[in-house]
Amino acid sequence: MNGADVLLYVEVGASLTILGSQTGMSIDETTDEIDVSSKDSRAGRYIPGRYGSTLTCDALFEDDDSVYGALSAAMRNGTLITARVYYDGVAQEEADCIVTKVTRDAPDQAPATLSVDLRVDGEWVSLVS
Repeated sequence: MNGADVLLYVEVGASLTILGSQTGMSIDETTDEIDVSSKDSRAGRYIPGRYGSTLTCDALFEDDDSVYGALSAAMRNGTLITARVYYDGVAQEEADCIVTKVTRDAPDQAPATLSVDLRVDGEWVSLVS
């Protein structure tokens, strides 16, 4: 699958809107490990603990981008946003997220960029049956 076919949409008002000019996105999922080893054995024993997921998205910065405004406001106000991931134009999964970081970079002689970090509140919900 081409990475250009994986896109992030963010809830802006009452509608989902694409984060424009995306240049990259990564979704990380993790499970913490719980050590249940005992003194009876040298071997380590582990069971799965908390599940977590983060999402990082990079885009070219556009000053009039309503999604940037929604992400920035959500981070500053501490409100959840809905993120939805599309593959080839088909909605695949969505999650409520907190915005943990918004970075604007404006280097000389290069395009301005935006990087957004999100932490999923709960887990991803599949939209495909």
